[in-house]
Amino acid sequence: MSNIRKPIVFSDFFTKGQYETEVDMLDLNHKSKSLTIGVPKEIILSERRVAIVPSSVMILVGYGHRVIIESGAGVKSNFSDHQYAEAGAEISHSKDKVFKSQVLIKIAPPTLEEIDLMQADQLLISPLQLPVLKDEYLNKLKVKRITALAMEYLQSEDGSNPIVRIMSEIAGTSAIMTAAEYLNNTREGGRGMMLGGVSGVPPAKIVILGAGVVAETAIKVAIGLGASIRVFDNDITKLMRLQNAVGRHLHTSTFNPVYLAYQLTSADVVIGAIHSKTGRAPIVVSEEMVTKMKEGAVIIDVSIDQGGCIETSEMTTIDNPSFIKHGVIHYCVPNIASKVSRTASLAVSNILTPLLLKMGQEIHFDNILYDHVGIRNGCYAYKGCITNEYLAKRFNCKYTNMELLMTSKL
Repeated sequence: MSNIRKPIVFSDFFTKGQYETEVDMLDLNHKSKSLTIGVPKEIILSERRVAIVPSSVMILVGYGHRVIIESGAGVKSNFSDHQYAEAGAEISHSKDKVFKSQVLIKIAPPTLEEIDLMQADQLLISPLQLPVLKDEYLNKLKVKRITALAMEYLQSEDGSNPIVRIMSEIAGTSAIMTAAEYLNNTREGGRGMMLGGVSGVPPAKIVILGAGVVAETAIKVAIGLGASIRVFDNDITKLMRLQNAVGRHLHTSTFNPVYLAYQLTSADVVIGAIHSKTGRAPIVVSEEMVTKMKEGAVIIDVSIDQGGCIETSEMTTIDNPSFIKHGVIHYCVPNIASKVSRTASLAVSNILTPLLLKMGQEIHFDNILYDHVGIRNGCYAYKGCITNEYLAKRFNCKYTNMELLMTSKL
């Protein structure tokens, strides 16, 4: 009798399994395995989030997995070492010990020094953050035969990106709150405006580039404050969906350069919210357009983690988040969700925990990659091969098709 496994859609990783009663089955060769999961303390980009929270640790440990947390990893998200220890995690003061885990989970990409601490054939789950990515980073992963998954490129069966979506919801709200903060006089160069205006005084004008989840969330918050909104996107279906989601008629347009430039000259706030599914975000606002904007206007480039969609954008950090160029305030923090680190940590942990539980049910991680195209989409390095075409072209290295790798193992 053949043992044929029923295919599971990728969304099941985020919705099912962790609380269900186990079925009593015959003892076959296919058994669950115990994972060692390492969560190091983040040290770059003023990162305040943590990938796994204590409530998730309790679930993972309950399923027989070993979780090693570097001391202080959750402090900036208000999760203490004591809370992690009470949940069943091992608290380590040694970074080396954490980096010897089978699965390493980071909320920020590892530094070159951290990759040196990693072990051969490890599994790394972390973001990519293209603006800070260097060819040496990929070379080190190749030498150590690391299998690396980019959180932002993991897909569900409908083509959406769960991590991106949940972070986009947070980023959309944070973008509007940040814009309101930078428009007033408490920040250098601020225009001294309220985002929504008052009776007899017109509201601030917000131009939003992109019609995805960031835009949707930002629009809902901005409408609540009474701001005037313009939305640009080349996907008419997205613009239609956005108006239905918001529940009211919006001023929308495709990326017509002439009309976009006209709207930017009178904009008080510009929010860049364009997400690329494969590589760098496209630049839709040129430097010349920025030079014609109002003095003291605010640009929030949420797309900066994929290179930015505004030509004048340069990556900043939460500790030093903004700069002024051509009289326009630029806010280009790639991890904008870190401003609300506890909420963001809980959101990411909720998505990663079921994924880790499903991984523990497989003898080999290759089975997960073979069964789920959405996870293969997030895999950019596999045992010495670069499996993301955009990265291979950008850094002029050999590209290996992930589908062919999986087929060759049949």
